[in-house]
Amino acid sequence: MLSDRALADFRSALGADRVFDDAAARALYACDETPRRVEPDAVLFPSSHDEVLALARVAFEHRIALTPRGAGSGNVGGALPSPGSVVVSFECMHRVLEFDPANRLIVVEPGVVTEEIDRIARGAGLFYPPDPGSSAYCRIGGNLAMNAAGPRAVKYGVTRDYVLGLRAVTGDGREIRTGCRTTKGVTGYDLTRLLVGSGGTLALITEATLKLLPAPEAVATLRLCFASNRAALDAVGRVMRQAVVPSALEFMDRHAIDAIRPTGAADDLPPGTQALLMVEADGAAQDLPRQIAALEQALAGDGLLEMKSGFARADITRLWAARKSLSHAVKQIAPLKINEDVVVPVSQLADLVDFLDHTAQIQQLPIVSFGHAGNGNLHVNLMAHPDDDDEMARARLALDAIMLRVLALGGTLSGEHGIGTEKRRFVPQEIDPTTLELMRAIKRQFDPHGLLNPGKLFPD
Repeated sequence: MLSDRALADFRSALGADRVFDDAAARALYACDETPRRVEPDAVLFPSSHDEVLALARVAFEHRIALTPRGAGSGNVGGALPSPGSVVVSFECMHRVLEFDPANRLIVVEPGVVTEEIDRIARGAGLFYPPDPGSSAYCRIGGNLAMNAAGPRAVKYGVTRDYVLGLRAVTGDGREIRTGCRTTKGVTGYDLTRLLVGSGGTLALITEATLKLLPAPEAVATLRLCFASNRAALDAVGRVMRQAVVPSALEFMDRHAIDAIRPTGAADDLPPGTQALLMVEADGAAQDLPRQIAALEQALAGDGLLEMKSGFARADITRLWAARKSLSHAVKQIAPLKINEDVVVPVSQLADLVDFLDHTAQIQQLPIVSFGHAGNGNLHVNLMAHPDDDDEMARARLALDAIMLRVLALGGTLSGEHGIGTEKRRFVPQEIDPTTLELMRAIKRQFDPHGLLNPGKLFPD
């Protein structure tokens, strides 16, 4: 537990009403979306950059580890406290500091909800492209930590592509500023891109300057049903080799379709549907028919059972119903969802999905796959009962096999969820020892005593 002096110093830095060490607060902030729990020694609620600077200096003086946290919606243990650490919750830092439509940028604190940024931008005819599935409640600070993405990443890229500059505090209590306010700039090293995706292990981000884009005039959607996973994923390959880049390209395997059947969301799918693609295009309204026609031509092929299009909002909503119902439906299979967001080259997607089916059969374990096929990014969900020791052992074997297969196919361990605590044991399988040591050296420059989010990203 914290010493009386350390607790007093934190209260002096933030105020007594922003430092909690009672049992209820520690229990509430003991986990994120992973099933593990570690109670912190206290929870801090800074409300400004200066308070983050002050608390970091207190932590450095007392050698207290800090676990940064947004909404706690991550599912790889990125916000899981380490033993003896203090949680730094950015919930109270939720101000929009500047909105500059003329220069297409917005400056926000880390506690701002991601969807709110897009809402503000659209009021001026702009939009913020990154769209993680949790955007209605996740915080931009967590998005920055994990380099979050979403369905639109296939056309527009990920969070890192929209960060112009950052203000942050290092592990030894130094203030740093990175980047600039312009879309071009090559002065010095690109520390902005280094911090985004670092999982809170290098610095505590207190302010982000984000790039916005003109909002597309219109959106149109295609829903395609296929007789097999391979037929659907072959179609993905054809789409990604032609000129019209879809703004979303989502895949659902046969297990995902089976999961939504009890909800009625699959009732209008043709018999024999074993895989589903959702394809979206956006841009100028007069150009959408041309885009959709090009996508339809590329998607047509062996195994296609049905193709439906929607241009009106009601039709688009109806076509997306199956995909939107999936997250809740999957949770009905088993109480524990081990959610991995692996990425492989698009040309290897079909082989990966075949391997997942094979692994599910061998380990007698439900594995549901869906995700952002245009990027080769699949959400692989191993469904298990945590009170069944044998089933959990088989889930661990399946997970090991899947990770090794992903790397063998030329892929990577995570596309948007990050590494956190859950995948760090696999990191040496992807990153060679020399490169890994260089990354550790960078960590020491920003955080010499290893106080920022310890136990994350790298193996011990």
